[in-house]
Amino acid sequence: MAGRSSQRRGAAGERELAALLREYGYPIERGGSLSFGEVPDLTGLPGVHIECKRVERLNVPEAMKQAVRDAEKFHDGVPALFHRRSREPWLVTMCLHDWIALYDRQKAAETNKRKG
Repeated sequence: MAGRSSQRRGAAGERELAALLREYGYPIERGGSLSFGEVPDLTGLPGVHIECKRVERLNVPEAMKQAVRDAEKFHDGVPALFHRRSREPWLVTMCLHDWIALYDRQKAAETNKRKG
């Protein structure tokens, strides 16, 4: 029974995060709650692999290892762990070098936009 409850909570977390990211204008799609790792949790952020966790106690290093493995498996971008506990805001955990690369690309795009 705990497994089903965990799956329902995970699917609810994916739906919640997808809806939130859509509000920001991103075309987010869910992989499906019964895919069991055959497709990513969520897609629609170009260059970012989304690993979604909606749990009270998260082992961040283990969840990041899963995000890294899945990002390599799906070749859909840098691994980013989106997570939250009940009654708390969503957080995003990334490896520093991946965050710097994303930030530098954004900074370069803004610089080019001002020049052009």
